[in-house]
Amino acid sequence: MRGPIAPPQVPLAASRAEVFADLVQDSVERLERRWPQLADIDFMVLEVPRLERTADQPAWGDEAVPLGGIIPARDGRRARVVVYRRPVEIRTKGRDERAALVHEVVVEQVAELLGLTPETVDPRYGEE
Repeated sequence: MRGPIAPPQVPLAASRAEVFADLVQDSVERLERRWPQLADIDFMVLEVPRLERTADQPAWGDEAVPLGGIIPARDGRRARVVVYRRPVEIRTKGRDERAALVHEVVVEQVAELLGLTPETVDPRYGEE
């Protein structure tokens, strides 16, 4: 039998990238209730971090592969929080574990961007 296994509106048809983006969005929505200023920050998902240094992002070189990063606001552009999908997926086994790590990464990056501790951004940080 040829054709898709499930119709596009069924979750089975969502790609891994779409499911991951949904996890990031869920985390952001959870934090926005406490921090409405997050509406002024763009949240992005990239496959992997870049090896080379760019104007927006420093090189990470020989350090451990980053799971996320921030790009401060400048030149009229909004601040951005980036979550790297493949490094997070490699470190997790199931959806729940992945969702917990995505939330940790989002909290850590928001904390760095706002100059706060992760526990201030989310009092339940590290409990999941």
